Amino acid sequence: MPVVFPIVYPNIPSGDVYYFTTSAGTKYEVRFGRRKDNIFHATIVFGVVNDEYKGEEYVTTNKGDLYSVMHTIGEVIRTFMSYHPKMLIYEFTALAKEGEQEGLITVRRKLYERYLGELFGAEWKQELKGNTMTVRRTREINY
Repeated sequence: MPVVFPIVYPNIPSGDVYYFTTSAGTKYEVRFGRRKDNIFHATIVFGVVNDEYKGEEYVTTNKGDLYSVMHTIGEVIRTFMSYHPKMLIYEFTALAKEGEQEGLITVRRKLYERYLGELFGAEWKQELKGNTMTVRRTREINY
């Protein structure tokens, strides 16, 4: 059964960088980057930050905790969304793993796609283009 690992929240509650460490000791960073041309559009980037992986944040760890990692990332996204209720767009890009052919749909994209419906409800429209997934709010927001 997947678990949510303990999350280290930003010092400022509305901050944009979160961390968590798996039970196997793998440390992850989840970062929300705002677009310069649209502050209501955030790109979500996450990956491993352990020194043992030599700076390769998108490494495949194969520690048997994939579903718990994804559940924890989902919890981080929900937390960020609660502090930023006026966001209009979230975007992920699933980079190819070593050995995958560039330009084809990646295994990571298929994994991330499974979680989109779970994370973003009916008020969000999913768009898939290559290995980039975008979710857009479908209702108007009153500012």
